[in-house]
Amino acid sequence: MSPIDYVIFGSYFGAVLGVGVYFYRKNQTREDYYVGNRNISSGHVGMSIVATDVGGGFSLGLGGLGFVMGLSGSWLLFTGLVGAWLAAILVVPRVKQLDQVHGFLTFPDFLKHTYGPRVAMAAAVISGLGYLGFTAGQIQAGATLAAGSVFADVTFMDPVKFSLMVMAAVVIIYTAMGGLKAVIYTDTIQWAVLLAGLLFCGLPFAWIKVGGWQALRDNLPAAHFSLTNIAPVEFINWIATIVPVWFVGMTLYQRIYACKDVKQARKAFYIAGLLEYPLMAFLGVSLGLMARVVFPEAQQEMAMPMLLSHALPVGITGIVLAAYFSAIMSTADSCLIASSGHFVNDLIEPGLKSKDNMKLSMRLSQIATLVLGTVALGLTQAFDTVLEIIMHAYSVMVAGLLVPTLAALFARQPHPKAALGAMVGGCGVTAGLIVVETAKWATLPLGLAPSIFGLMTSVLIYGLAATMTRNSHA
Repeated sequence: MSPIDYVIFGSYFGAVLGVGVYFYRKNQTREDYYVGNRNISSGHVGMSIVATDVGGGFSLGLGGLGFVMGLSGSWLLFTGLVGAWLAAILVVPRVKQLDQVHGFLTFPDFLKHTYGPRVAMAAAVISGLGYLGFTAGQIQAGATLAAGSVFADVTFMDPVKFSLMVMAAVVIIYTAMGGLKAVIYTDTIQWAVLLAGLLFCGLPFAWIKVGGWQALRDNLPAAHFSLTNIAPVEFINWIATIVPVWFVGMTLYQRIYACKDVKQARKAFYIAGLLEYPLMAFLGVSLGLMARVVFPEAQQEMAMPMLLSHALPVGITGIVLAAYFSAIMSTADSCLIASSGHFVNDLIEPGLKSKDNMKLSMRLSQIATLVLGTVALGLTQAFDTVLEIIMHAYSVMVAGLLVPTLAALFARQPHPKAALGAMVGGCGVTAGLIVVETAKWATLPLGLAPSIFGLMTSVLIYGLAATMTRNSHA
């Protein structure tokens, strides 16, 4: 990067942080901090949903998939379209109507309404840990991008390790400052700049750098231009892991609560789905595909930031890379706020007599954010790629929370004991299988994801426990 790019990068970054500080200083109540005072428009919320869901982690993950498998990697974000629209139809009306009556702040608040405090606390632990893993994925995404671009010339230590420390410090400080309003409004700016930068600058300049269509055909396998270059079990794993997150994601429930009414909330989810697929899906994999031509020996998730760093002209490089970093920060702060919100609002504050003290709530959130952010930094050392961290975090949340949530939404008589057993069983089995796979002790049957076995366990436990409960009352 040239000095001009560094100046643009720093100025843009400072402006985004300034927006965050502005809205942070306007926070007056717990509702401001956690749900944006429930009056944010569908456009802002929709942009914030997609920024949080895709952000930097899936952006780099998409580039990596485009590098490895070509256009078929776009199916990853097709799951986002499906999940967002299913949530708009099935989840949003029920949850928002209850929120307008009861004033929920978190996802476990919804479960507490149905099952009681024990189930809500178990959900807070599972979701809090899941979002901690997701935060780690975003920090890893930022480090990957920085090591391949901004900090590529660092010589006094490993660029990746240096980038990890810088990203973790920025994310933790920014998150400790901001509430949901700051997150949502900065999301809108960041996502708009990122899309415009990639679509109107990144893609055309990368195309020129590669040498056009003929260069792509000459240097890439034919399968990279097909939408069927994906194993069926891989697509099944993506569907089973990602779509259910739209039913149980804390950041998504916060954004439902942040909307004024059901109509605005549903519109926000429809907007988010369209932004994920086809727009971002094909944009991300196309850049990854081009990066393979220029940097065929690069690590799969490093190739795209390397391409952007080399292909873009002076001035444009700073803008596009700053947009990427801000998108990563946006997702990371949303996830870290969700995680710390679980531990503070759902686990710590219920036992405090002064839980309605806003100053104490802010202080607890800041301490929790600092501790959890440090833990997230440690988690980045355990996995090889950004996408791997994110998918594992999704898996644990989905396997533990989906079945009890569906029962809370649609069952005639939800059963608290069955829900608690399903949470513990589904989460435990999935986490155990992730450890088995990560340690390479064994491979799972048919190549299926750990979350699928966790979901089967959760369904079985809920069904058996609910039946036993009904029989005992008969």
